[in-house]
Amino acid sequence: MTVAVDHPNIAAKHKRKNNHYSLQDFFKPNLEKGIIEDWNGLRNIFTSEDFIIGLQEGLEDEVGEASAAVMYSIGCEWGLQDALFFTKWFERDFGRSIRQTNLPFLLETWWWPFTSQGWGRWQVDMSDRKQGFMFISVFDSAVARSLGDVGKPVCHLYAGLFSGFFTHLVNKELECIEIQCYSMGENYCKFLLGGKNRIDAASFWFNEGATTRDIESRLRNGEFIK
Repeated sequence: MTVAVDHPNIAAKHKRKNNHYSLQDFFKPNLEKGIIEDWNGLRNIFTSEDFIIGLQEGLEDEVGEASAAVMYSIGCEWGLQDALFFTKWFERDFGRSIRQTNLPFLLETWWWPFTSQGWGRWQVDMSDRKQGFMFISVFDSAVARSLGDVGKPVCHLYAGLFSGFFTHLVNKELECIEIQCYSMGENYCKFLLGGKNRIDAASFWFNEGATTRDIESRLRNGEFIK
């Protein structure tokens, strides 16, 4: 987990470098202050899988089924704040606006720090973007990996993160739902990002037992709740 801090970042102290994927480059512990900073100027907090399990189980004990909505809301705010921070460091490092950048490159630049921080790899399917929705696959989700096979989607934090980030990116309200999860015995997690009508439709179909392939087919055929 990371939180922003108001101090000079590592990138500002070194020669410009964009392909810094090594652990030694990305994380810089400050032993005097007892903190760990990353390349982009965020303070990082290292947590164990037990922390994620405790957070999830603690929320379920407190609010029951509403824990999913709480985690989603946390993710949305996280995504929004990270989008604002990303805009600053991207334009600083690359010298151009995010609005003037090739979208696949922009998205990979945004996500690779998350991979470095242990949130997993991703793949974005933009083939349906003109129809108003996209699919995002996450491999090795930190949440699903920690909770194991519990028979239901658990990556609500990721769904909120994608909603918050992409809403800011396109300046249009977007929602996100997980339609396939490692915690349901699948090989990876898959999310649908789009407008409320499509997300509502996908949620309904999912709760009625539709498979990921069924949901994809229905959306591509133009089926959604008006």
